Amino acid sequence: MAGRRWQDGTGTLAVAGARAGIPLEVAASYRARTRGLLGRDGIEGALLLTPAGSIHTFRMRFAIDVAYLDRGLNVLAVRTMPPGRLGRPRLRSRHVLEAAAGAFAGWGLRPGVRLEVAYGASRGAPYGVPRGPSREALPD
Repeated sequence: MAGRRWQDGTGTLAVAGARAGIPLEVAASYRARTRGLLGRDGIEGALLLTPAGSIHTFRMRFAIDVAYLDRGLNVLAVRTMPPGRLGRPRLRSRHVLEAAAGAFAGWGLRPGVRLEVAYGASRGAPYGVPRGPSREALPD
């Protein structure tokens, strides 16, 4: 899976056993990761922070579910964090998935589950496909 390039944008998250795709925002740039869910009153779907190994909920307005993911998008750990907390870093974590508290239970997201991400509405390709300059130059 080396060579994968993540970009800020939107997409769909698929959890094994879920009936429908979950709306997803991808925060890959430093600026987007720093902003995260700060200043929001909630989120529809989920936010994927990449790369990220830990998070905090300082200055957040609501509790969130947090899933730590490895490079292959396998869930390593799941936690619910209230505002004002610092999450412990996970050694093998490469990505962090955030959603409103209680959402993960409804989606069946738990340790050991593998996720799939489809990027953007017009590109139905999952994120497992490495992206490079030649692929980006192709028309949709």
